[in-house]
Amino acid sequence: MTQDDKAKRERLLARARLLELATLGWNAFGVVVLALAAIEARSVALAGFGLDSLIEIGASAVVLWELADVAQDRQQRAIRLIGGSFVALATYLAVQSTVVLVVGYHPHHSALGIVWIASTVAVMFGLAAGKARVGAALDSPVILTEGRVTTIDGLLALAVLAGLVLNASFGWWWADPGAAYILVYYGGREGQKSFAH
Repeated sequence: MTQDDKAKRERLLARARLLELATLGWNAFGVVVLALAAIEARSVALAGFGLDSLIEIGASAVVLWELADVAQDRQQRAIRLIGGSFVALATYLAVQSTVVLVVGYHPHHSALGIVWIASTVAVMFGLAAGKARVGAALDSPVILTEGRVTTIDGLLALAVLAGLVLNASFGWWWADPGAAYILVYYGGREGQKSFAH
């Protein structure tokens, strides 16, 4: 490997770290915003997406460990811990959403939640595109995989946004817990995949 190749690789690694730190920062700030919006609106979908953001913080930390050449056994433990968190999230949301639907509880509107989730859609898709480019240039399956997770996070945000907008615009109160069921599916699937490693 030439000096130019090494320098290019270091720049790409620095960009990968920056993308992960941006993801981490957005999700950390988002947990606070989503907690406030979920409490204000009593929204299962907003609460679920806030919990998902906590798990995504852990996923970004795992990638940062990978970029720092942390031991493989430690990474596997971290991935299983994240998987367990996804299973717990799916279980919580399945129970909470079912209770909300059975009881017929109508969540309130949350302008803050709608604005934050709409912003999250744009940010996550932008970060995912950056991770795809850097991951391909580095030929890094870890960065490429985490980029796909970020894309899924953007799609989940889009589903939650649809539920919030349908509730606010048409009074379709059931769209909020309905959007949470999408998070249930995703959480269960990701939890299962992490335990398969």
